[in-house]
Amino acid sequence: MLAAILAAGLAVGSIYALIGVTYNIMFSASRVMSFTSGQLGMLGGVFGALCITRLGLPILPGFILAMAGCALVGLITEIVAVRPVLKALDQHLYVLSTLGFALMIQTFTAIEWSTEPQPFPRLIGIGEGGPWDEKFWLPVVACFATIVGLELLYRRTLVGRAFLAIAEDNFAARALGLPERNLRMASFALAGVVGGLAGFAGGELLLAFFANGAMLNFLGFVPVALGGLGNNRGAVIGGLALGVFQQTANFLMGGVVAGVAVFAVFIVVLLVAPQGLFGSPPARRV
Repeated sequence: MLAAILAAGLAVGSIYALIGVTYNIMFSASRVMSFTSGQLGMLGGVFGALCITRLGLPILPGFILAMAGCALVGLITEIVAVRPVLKALDQHLYVLSTLGFALMIQTFTAIEWSTEPQPFPRLIGIGEGGPWDEKFWLPVVACFATIVGLELLYRRTLVGRAFLAIAEDNFAARALGLPERNLRMASFALAGVVGGLAGFAGGELLLAFFANGAMLNFLGFVPVALGGLGNNRGAVIGGLALGVFQQTANFLMGGVVAGVAVFAVFIVVLLVAPQGLFGSPPARRV
């Protein structure tokens, strides 16, 4: 039983962590909390099932097409919901614009795809049944591969360093001649791929369901708040801890009470450390 709880907890925690990383990538590039992050996770599962199950494509081409579709949605998010409100961030208009766009994505998916959960194809066929089933370890592998890939991108490439530059100070980066808009668009496309990967790798666990977007929007934001805004490693630790805690609470107390327990722990952590467990306290300018 303990093995089953850990397997399920680490799997869903990895999905939450990837959505948290999606939030961080978008925020670092624009200082906007985009509420389309969960929808990108939902689309990863829907696009994967569409390409592989309905269109009959092999797994690799279906995966590439699904990630390309999510990258395109991420790019459209920047153009439609983020760019028009960048000059009024202090008014928090992005809450309305990104949330409105997220609802549009969810409604369109429900109309064109289905309002019922649809099966997601088995990708590898290893470990069917039990805690070593691929539906449990695929999200974990995808999560850690993403973190390693992002670290290599940010630390070892010029493009990655440019991403870090606009995340640190976009005004200074612009003064140095960096193409801020192009880098922001690339960041949102990258966020689309990361979010889509969460839904694709977790498709066998969550199924291809339009309502996954709203669920992932919240539960993917919790690791960001726990780990510290902009801290990808903190998001991974927070996501894994959330997943294990949620599955343990489900086993011990049941679904409704488990949801209350998650909210309670979330609130307590934020009261103790408003900047997150791994975030730095904001510096006061004098």
